[in-house]
Amino acid sequence: MPKRVSTVLGREFGESLRAMITRTGLKDAELARRIGWDPPKLSDLVNGKGGVSLEEFMYLLGMCQTPPDEREHLKALFLESREKGWLQLYDSVLPPHVRTLIQHERMAKEIVIWSSLFLPGLLQIESYARAAAEDSPFVKKEDIAEWVAARIERQSIVAGHKKFVFYVYEPVLYSPVGGTEVLTEQLHELLRMLVRPYISLRVLPSGRALTGDFTLMKFDKYEPVAYQGGLNSALFLDDKASVGLYQDVLKMMDRVALSKEESRELITNIVS
Repeated sequence: MPKRVSTVLGREFGESLRAMITRTGLKDAELARRIGWDPPKLSDLVNGKGGVSLEEFMYLLGMCQTPPDEREHLKALFLESREKGWLQLYDSVLPPHVRTLIQHERMAKEIVIWSSLFLPGLLQIESYARAAAEDSPFVKKEDIAEWVAARIERQSIVAGHKKFVFYVYEPVLYSPVGGTEVLTEQLHELLRMLVRPYISLRVLPSGRALTGDFTLMKFDKYEPVAYQGGLNSALFLDDKASVGLYQDVLKMMDRVALSKEESRELITNIVS
């Protein structure tokens, strides 16, 4: 059976809408009855099939007593959910694109990350993450604690029901983010994490960086999604042509990167 075609925005919209309905404590059929809809109409909306006007959708949000900020976010998703790719601007400590990324990471069955400047966020210890935030011109000083807490919380997805593949540029392993002690602690923790069978890390030797950082997420029910962050924006792509380019880059990385065993040995030698 072919996989369903579903846009990135459409999936975020559906997941957010389901969460909102769950918080009401009502079954879908009861909620539909209260707002005067047939149950299939509500089901179609949640599953991205449309059939609802903006006025009807806003009435649903009102009946669910949706908070103002979430209401505006859902309204924006409702209006844009048929777009295939889009830019989302940074505007807070947890900008919209980060929320979208986290939701898709939670749904993914496999996550492949290429990181050329820092160790991937999913592998960072708290002190390393804090040092990275303190050095960033895009994280306000008063937001650092919340930013770090959000990054650590995001790591809860690193578990055995998913597969993780990390490609890391070799100079990152020597870059003393937070100082030598923090880096050493980070690399020791990295070695402990690599014992887990569902985590693979491969080092790309110096001089072999192929492109800017990106993430490729694979799903059971949907086509893959590529994510690439910029200085003040983030791009999500789920069309086959664009995703295919990232898949080709990963094939090249697979050919030139150190093996898992060689990468682990390199990290061990650095900290010994």
